[in-house]
Amino acid sequence: MEKQVNSLWAQLNGWLPTVLGYVGQVVLALVVLVIGWAIINMITRAMGRMMAASHIEPTLRGFLISVVSLLLKALLLISVASMVGIATTSFVAVLGAAGLAVGMALQGSLANFAGGVLILLFRPFKVGDTISAGGNTGTVISIEMFRTVLRDASNELIYVPNGTLSNNVVVNSSEAERLLASVSLLIDYNDDIDKARALLLGLLENDELVLKDPAPSVSFLPQPANIAVSLGFWCAPGNVASLVGKYSEAAIKVLRKEGYRLGVNSRASG
Repeated sequence: MEKQVNSLWAQLNGWLPTVLGYVGQVVLALVVLVIGWAIINMITRAMGRMMAASHIEPTLRGFLISVVSLLLKALLLISVASMVGIATTSFVAVLGAAGLAVGMALQGSLANFAGGVLILLFRPFKVGDTISAGGNTGTVISIEMFRTVLRDASNELIYVPNGTLSNNVVVNSSEAERLLASVSLLIDYNDDIDKARALLLGLLENDELVLKDPAPSVSFLPQPANIAVSLGFWCAPGNVASLVGKYSEAAIKVLRKEGYRLGVNSRASG
């Protein structure tokens, strides 16, 4: 019996340094984990304050903080695991392969995501702006991470992928202080163009929404069968559509009243 006890004690003495060393590694790893976790939280809070001071969009700010926090914490966990003797090389390789496969499968979505980040970061337009892009025109309702939502003149919602917006020409009408609007008609060669100019300019005289500087103008362009007349005037971006509609109708009425022979292809544009 004594011999068995001595043998067991000898085995325990042999294991003790290993056990104590492993316990020391675990304790050190836990200390690193706690301190590292606190430092990461401090870093992300500092990032949030810096981005808020830089007036970065809240949506992008929250997303970037989450991504940075996730990556730093993943690296911390991998480091802690290696400290306690867990092999992490194969684990990292598997994660890399999985990330590559997911990236290939979602490359279209990732392009839209990258476009959303660029839009929120550089802000070529904001909510409330009227933009034209990819054949679509409307007022920006919301800017999401993968798409931008527009509302057109018919009150329909248009969902435009952010990848399209970030890689194509975008016209932001709301960035300008004023825009040139125009109303176009067709008159006959026998009609009096000087009188037509006076009649059309007279429509705009008392309208406070039409800017006086630069002054409105009327131009004439000869066509094979008639003369194209263009009434141009400057106004605020938000008034273009309503004023073009208003003066398209008014121009037709005043010229018809004076006996002008309007072309059958009369049209208005803004």
